[in-house]
Amino acid sequence: MAKAFEDLYIWQIARQLVNLIYDLTDTKTFRDFSLKDQIQRAAVSIISNIAEGFERGTRDEFLYFLYIAKGSCGEVRAQLYIALDRKFISQSQFFTASEKTKQVSAILYKFIEGFKAKGFTGLRHKQSLVPTEQDKFDQYLKQLVDKA
Repeated sequence: MAKAFEDLYIWQIARQLVNLIYDLTDTKTFRDFSLKDQIQRAAVSIISNIAEGFERGTRDEFLYFLYIAKGSCGEVRAQLYIALDRKFISQSQFFTASEKTKQVSAILYKFIEGFKAKGFTGLRHKQSLVPTEQDKFDQYLKQLVDKA
């Protein structure tokens, strides 16, 4: 079971996306500082919302912030198109970053759906789950992530 948001596979993959976006935008060819700021903030928003939702401790709040993270992932992908069209990034850079956003989005989707299906109530209510139910839930989430 994840004891901290850093233990979540989805947070780790989203962190890779943030670093990729920073690497793409910290170049001389990326001349639009407004777009650079926006795409970096959108990428940071993904991992920040995963972390905030996890730390809130309730199922509903976690789901809410996971959905926001998924929306931010779409925002990053849309901004990558702008960067490509304006020739701030190459086609291959766009492809790499776009595929990473699709990966993060897909894992978020599976994580959200699995989370909703199992009826987990959140960390605040952890003691209400019998250990075997918690173990089954942890195993189920791991299987979802492994399939993504």
